[in-house]
Amino acid sequence: MTQQVGLTGPTSRSYTAITMHSSGRQISALAIVLVLWMVGTGCGSKTMQYPEDHERYLRIDKAVESLRVAYVKKDSAGIAALVVPTESTERLQQEAEADFELFHDMAMDFHVERIMIDNDDIDVYVHWQGLWKKDPEDPGIRHRGHSRLQWVGTKSVLLSGIQGDIPFGVNRRQALTGQAPGVGRK
Repeated sequence: MTQQVGLTGPTSRSYTAITMHSSGRQISALAIVLVLWMVGTGCGSKTMQYPEDHERYLRIDKAVESLRVAYVKKDSAGIAALVVPTESTERLQQEAEADFELFHDMAMDFHVERIMIDNDDIDVYVHWQGLWKKDPEDPGIRHRGHSRLQWVGTKSVLLSGIQGDIPFGVNRRQALTGQAPGVGRK
């Protein structure tokens, strides 16, 4: 009787395509688990690089939204609380008051395009659009434009001026353009 001696020996496993394939799957699964674990632990430790600047941007955004809400809700005191008392902001408040008296419903949206900060001076560039109605059945007057809202402050952010298409004073704008009352502009 002849004994066959293999290269692998009697106690070792033979290496076939099936065993090589299954050990590759085990390694792949282990690698995927390891990568997922590393990604999960790496993302959890991410910290904000400039938290003071982030907080300031949030205060600016909140101030812009507060101005919009105060105007739409016809809140004179709310607008007054957001502005630095200057000649231009007093005129802005007077124009808003005229809108409050003339229009029954006002809807306005601000879309912030850019915020530029230089120490205490803040410029917020917005695109705005609105609809002003004298009564519920009125089709309304539509206006839109671009404005630069000038704010000041770091901890407390206050409006110091507006340039460009001013969203307040629709009645005055209507008189300047010669547009008949109640006629919408799109």
